[in-house]
Amino acid sequence: MKIFNSMTRRKEEFKPIHEGKVGIYACGPTVYDYFHIGNARPFITFDVLRRQLEREGYEVTFVQNFTDIDDKMIKRANEEGITVKELADRFIKEYYTDAKALGIRPATVHPRATEHISQIIHLVQTLIDNGHAYVGKTGDVYYRVSAFPGYGKLSGQNVEDREMGASERLDVETDKENPADFVLWKAQKPGEPAWESPWGMGRPGWHIECSAMSMTYLGDTFDIHCGGHDLLFPHHENEIAQSEGATGKPYVHYWMHNGFINIDNQKMSKSLGNFFTVRDISKEFDLEAVRMFMLGAHYRSPINFSRDQIVSANASLQRLYTARDQMLFLKKNAQSRALSDEEKQLVERLAGYEKRFDDAMDDDLNTADAIGAIFEEVKDLNSNLNSDSSLEVIEAALASFKGMTDVLGLVQRQPTGEDDIPEEIRKMAEERAAARKEKNWKRSDELRDAIKAAGYILEDTPQGQKIRKNM
Repeated sequence: MKIFNSMTRRKEEFKPIHEGKVGIYACGPTVYDYFHIGNARPFITFDVLRRQLEREGYEVTFVQNFTDIDDKMIKRANEEGITVKELADRFIKEYYTDAKALGIRPATVHPRATEHISQIIHLVQTLIDNGHAYVGKTGDVYYRVSAFPGYGKLSGQNVEDREMGASERLDVETDKENPADFVLWKAQKPGEPAWESPWGMGRPGWHIECSAMSMTYLGDTFDIHCGGHDLLFPHHENEIAQSEGATGKPYVHYWMHNGFINIDNQKMSKSLGNFFTVRDISKEFDLEAVRMFMLGAHYRSPINFSRDQIVSANASLQRLYTARDQMLFLKKNAQSRALSDEEKQLVERLAGYEKRFDDAMDDDLNTADAIGAIFEEVKDLNSNLNSDSSLEVIEAALASFKGMTDVLGLVQRQPTGEDDIPEEIRKMAEERAAARKEKNWKRSDELRDAIKAAGYILEDTPQGQKIRKNM
């Protein structure tokens, strides 16, 4: 597999630190609200990265954190009159609901920042002891950027260009040695949650949390760190400075960052009224269609989110479900026998489609081309599988199709069985079949539309009508 490494700004052959094993850290959400459509892109992208590495035989340890202490969290908890922990518990639960609907598998570990305070304090103390950090007059602890010559190597930005991190913007910081220095530990303010530390009661800064959690589960040096492009600077730049400043070792071998999402060709922002949470979108669209949309473009490319794009992605997804369900339908009555010469050739072509899929995925996770390989296979299968096909070739086709769609996290819903179709829907379908036989096209269309309005799709196949629940 080749990965575009944000550190070197080029594609590199992926070589794990430990043979057969991969450690990945993906920045997770700050759990003060439902996560938005921009958050969904890295969650989906790096879920697929993990799945492809597992397809290739790697044992993957995938760590995705929850930031559960932060200025935004404190502000919202105070507004609601609840504790920060109560707020975090609520939105971590909601994260799992939306992530499941998007087809995102739970991480190997989902650490919370507040459950790693001792590790954070130890890391901060190490940085103080070796001169990379200092305690300010008010009890805040700052990272001394001038002590780390490599600062800026990920982003290419000079120290003078450094902007304040999102979790620091609310602070009035007056006792820094240098304006570029950033906070590691924040002294307690009235009404804020706090923990005991050698520097007084306080709480961690945002950047140090990820350094402590990633190294706790993956070691001082690990394989892949990923997240949205907006995190590259200052968050990931600061993680490197902290981690390498503490250990003297390389922090991460490969950095991966996904591109931005625009909404109807405009940058997403609350002020423009185009800020959508995944929960908002789920009220209008099936979230598997959102996943299909996200994977239809290369992860590093910017993409434009619009309702038309989701409708189009859903139509493509339905084609995949139709292909899967048709194969399952044929399998029910297929006979076991030796493969014909034509079927042997089809099986060989299946291997070719899988190779095209894997080649695309190994080229810096090119999901767009990988999806193209699946649709080429579907076209071939639709033309060459029928009621005379052997059980063996149908099973080979299903296995090939499922192997690829599983990596992308698509076509994961179980087929709707006949027993799951309500009686009134079946009766309408029978009446429509009779209307078509009588060439009463007006009545046929009316019944088809009524079935669709009830949440079911009626498909005409060479083997007769098929009914399935709409997604």
